[in-house]
Amino acid sequence: MKKYLSVLLAALLLMLSACSNNSSGNEAKTGDSKHPAGTITVWGWDVAAATMKASVEKFQKKYPDVKVKVEDFNSGDLYEKLTVGLAARGSGLPDVVLMEDERIPGYTFQFPQGFSNLTKLGYDKYKDSFNPAKVAAVQDKDGNFVAAPWDIGPAGVFYRVDYFEKASVDPKSIETWDDYIAAGKKIKEATGAKMLPIDIPNYDGIFQMMMQQQGLSYFDQDGKITLDSPEAVGAMNVIKKLHDEDLVLNNNGWDGIVTATVNGTVATVPYGVWYTGSIMDQAPDLKGKWDVFYLPSFEKGGNRYANLGGSSLLIPSTSKNQSAAYAFVDFFTTDQDSQMLGFEKYGLFPSLKETYNAPQFTENSEYFNNSPVFKKFADIVDDVPKIHLNENFAKASKLTSNAQAAILLENKSVEAALKDAQKQLENEIK
Repeated sequence: MKKYLSVLLAALLLMLSACSNNSSGNEAKTGDSKHPAGTITVWGWDVAAATMKASVEKFQKKYPDVKVKVEDFNSGDLYEKLTVGLAARGSGLPDVVLMEDERIPGYTFQFPQGFSNLTKLGYDKYKDSFNPAKVAAVQDKDGNFVAAPWDIGPAGVFYRVDYFEKASVDPKSIETWDDYIAAGKKIKEATGAKMLPIDIPNYDGIFQMMMQQQGLSYFDQDGKITLDSPEAVGAMNVIKKLHDEDLVLNNNGWDGIVTATVNGTVATVPYGVWYTGSIMDQAPDLKGKWDVFYLPSFEKGGNRYANLGGSSLLIPSTSKNQSAAYAFVDFFTTDQDSQMLGFEKYGLFPSLKETYNAPQFTENSEYFNNSPVFKKFADIVDDVPKIHLNENFAKASKLTSNAQAAILLENKSVEAALKDAQKQLENEIK
């Protein structure tokens, strides 16, 4: 009997020792919320991925036990891999993923358990560090952070200083869209340049900005479709007037906008602040010939602010190293140096408000007519209206682009085209 008990005791001690060793191994591999450790994979694209890679060195000074692998994809490939991985319940997914804000509601709707609740991990303490419109874009209906804010795109009108001077148009005189149209007619007569580029069949960015000026997206704050609302009709009527006056250059996608900017076939480009980098990079010989003013309003004294673009970071809920993933997300989106790195090297405009006190946001830009171009954008961040984004954003955008094409290219009435788009979206959602 004693021999049996000795054997049993030895076996129990061996099992306890093995469990203890396994526990220590897991702790060393993943750490905990106070001392994260292990290896995480981060997905991004283009200059965003480059910024994250460049930020890893400082991150690892704070978290030396965490190794970060940043994988750079084409954005389309990233979304395809993400969708496949989420459908496969996490197979092959990273620990952190970059996502454009307008896509977030669609993914969180289709995969409600697919991403970690960052509020539960402590991110809510940063709520006041970002502007209200950006915060609204990364929260769910219950006010939880589903993503951590990174870059944003406050919008304005980039304009050719020399064209305006030749036509004797003072940009300060352009307060409303009617003023903008009147200025465009004078500029076209004096220079031959059209007022702005629009990829008519495929892109409704101008319409999006006009709607946000009025506090709406394709939906109101209650989620009701707004495609045939008075605000939408008013916005599309302005676009139609611009087209009827032959002030719109029907361009082909992104490359068409850049080409029009470089060769001078347009006098203005209404776009997000991130376009500063593209102008400087693609048209270095136009130094001093570009500047910016705020979007025109629909009525004198009306709102002139909107946002176009921006992205945020999410943590797939299947990540096996949530502590290290959250440490990276927390650091990358709230560390001022990391935010400024993306801004200075790649023109990515940070959403972290404390960065706007840096000299880079207050000094004059030699390229942009010696004006404080970035301060102009930073000054309006808190004034951009909050809008409602949901899982049907992409469908609504496509239908609005179709309506825009029918109005401008097929002479369909604004009211009829938008009413048809409204009905079609209602049917598709049902």
